[in-house]
Amino acid sequence: MTKTNGKPLHAPTLHHLEQLMTGLLEGVILMDPTGMILSANPAALKMHGVKALADLGETADDYAARFRLRYRDGRKLPRREYPLMRLLAGESFPDLIVEVSSPNADEPRWVHQVRDIVMDEDGGDPDCLGMVINDVSERFDAEDRFEAMFHANPAPALIMRVADQRYVLVNQGFLDLSGYDRDQIVGKTLFDLDFLAEVERKPFVKERVAAGKTVPQLEAELPLAGGDKTLVILAGQPIELANEDCLLFTFADLEPRRRAQMALQASERHFASVFEMAPVAMVITKGDENRIVEVNAAFKSLTGYTDHAVVDRIADDLQLWNNAAQRVELETEIRERNGIRGHDVRLLHKNGEILDCLVSAERISIDGTPCVLWLYQDISARRRGELELVGAIDAVMKDANWLSRSIMDKLATLRNPRAGSGATPPTTELSKREREVLELICQDLDDAAIATRLDLSRNTVRNHVARLYAKIGVNRRSAAIVWAHERGVGA
Repeated sequence: MTKTNGKPLHAPTLHHLEQLMTGLLEGVILMDPTGMILSANPAALKMHGVKALADLGETADDYAARFRLRYRDGRKLPRREYPLMRLLAGESFPDLIVEVSSPNADEPRWVHQVRDIVMDEDGGDPDCLGMVINDVSERFDAEDRFEAMFHANPAPALIMRVADQRYVLVNQGFLDLSGYDRDQIVGKTLFDLDFLAEVERKPFVKERVAAGKTVPQLEAELPLAGGDKTLVILAGQPIELANEDCLLFTFADLEPRRRAQMALQASERHFASVFEMAPVAMVITKGDENRIVEVNAAFKSLTGYTDHAVVDRIADDLQLWNNAAQRVELETEIRERNGIRGHDVRLLHKNGEILDCLVSAERISIDGTPCVLWLYQDISARRRGELELVGAIDAVMKDANWLSRSIMDKLATLRNPRAGSGATPPTTELSKREREVLELICQDLDDAAIATRLDLSRNTVRNHVARLYAKIGVNRRSAAIVWAHERGVGA
């Protein structure tokens, strides 16, 4: 027994230890070297879901029979590996994580972080064995929820431990994106699989990763399992997982967007080639004023303007349209219906000549900018031909007799080209009166005029005409005239 200030100092008793343990937040279980459980503080009892020391069991063997312990990976602990059993065997376990449940429970109820304490008075054999317990259930529940959400998230992601730059978790989204298997990634280091090999500002990113700091969004070419690469945006965020500093990397696949952009660019190049080579005059305008952006060679040839004279100008600046009000109406219709088709308009050549055109237009998008594509088909020559034909018809119609007689002669020639060479078609036996009626028909006389000329009634003439039609196989006067001319009758 030692003395201090003349007073004896007694060694702490079990009661003293229990008093000390009662106020601790950590759970403590004390056991003697024979395996008898001597004491447990309220925190230790609560961490096992019991209220009395007897509920833990009298010995380490009783404890092992009352509680089931598992490792975090779900493996059952053999009885000899229970922390109390290892204490009795003289083993040390500085920070062991175990899941604890009662025998009748299907799922673990607690997660304990345990460590050992050995107490002796004289440095010889231990006098008392202690196990200190921290309830880390909430922390591991949170980590389990995070891991479940991490794996369920369709966005590609992986987690790297900062200390050794080793991948510790990867979700299905990243496996689908990269083509790798989980075993090919988890446990590998950044040196083994460098997914940051082709990232923008690589030295800056490597520095941030080594320091465990946030990596801002950057574009990168992600290497794939098959040897190809895909364009992604990646970002890194510091997190803590299992009490270790980690970086959570997320990825957004930009390859579909890049392919779409390449296809769009190819399409626009193709459009530009077709636009320039098209034989029809074409113009592209943009904005509410329909300011001219581009014209093709056919338009410049049609109007006499050059690129420099029309680009960034509006139609009113050029006095391009003969009727500005009509242009405004068509622009309104384009805005309301997204296009127009085949409208008759008149454009003005640079020298003032009027050009008759058919115009069509359609709203389009170029480089994301709303535009209007205009097509002008020059019909000036066709319109002049139509006008000339109308004038010729008007002139011919002034002498209808000449027109009909000429047309009949032409029809006769076309129907039997051999008539002009002297060949005579076979004739049908006609009576004298029938022949007279046919000759007068060929003179463009109607039934009334024939009746007057032959001094017959109109009914009689109609009867003669009917018998004539039946005999020569026709049913109208024009056909009878052609038949007669073919045979030299009434010529």
